Amino acid sequence: MAGITGNAQQVVGNPKKASSVYAILQTTKGDIRIKLFHDKARNTVNNFIGLALGKKESVDPEIRKKVKKPFYKGLTFHRVVPNFVIQGGDPLGNGKGGPGYGIDQEISAEINFTYPGMVAMAAAKPEKNGSQFFITLKDQNDLDGSFTIFGQVVDGFEVVKSISNVKRDLFDKPIKDVVIRNIKIQYK
Repeated sequence: MAGITGNAQQVVGNPKKASSVYAILQTTKGDIRIKLFHDKARNTVNNFIGLALGKKESVDPEIRKKVKKPFYKGLTFHRVVPNFVIQGGDPLGNGKGGPGYGIDQEISAEINFTYPGMVAMAAAKPEKNGSQFFITLKDQNDLDGSFTIFGQVVDGFEVVKSISNVKRDLFDKPIKDVVIRNIKIQYK
């Protein structure tokens, strides 16, 4: 099929001709479409896409070896706080896991947490990002300058709200897992 590159289930469009890049998170609660800020956080977006498509090596916590597989597939939103954030991307599911490496933060004064639906990396270590990300439920200007914002929800915000309102335990972990079934990357 013309215009398809890579795995047809995961990549749509031609990255060389695209002016915009989107990630479609397919979850057990519905789809969330995110416009990725490739121009503002290039390394972070490349890391996210590489992990999502399985093109970037990560350490599998069960076998403790480097693997190349769709990293986010099957992971959960392990932290949900109504009117604040939903957080995912941790292979351990407890907020302490990651891909086995860190990348530098890319904090830009040009983008901030003024709007709901901002997507940012949850810093694994001071000034380092890994695989964990969060999506804001409302403006969170108190977070400005502390986290790498690399996208914004453009469709499916009702899914984000639905995830934030699931029953959770005392540690804000959902009682029933909300799973990331797959992430598709779309170039337009």
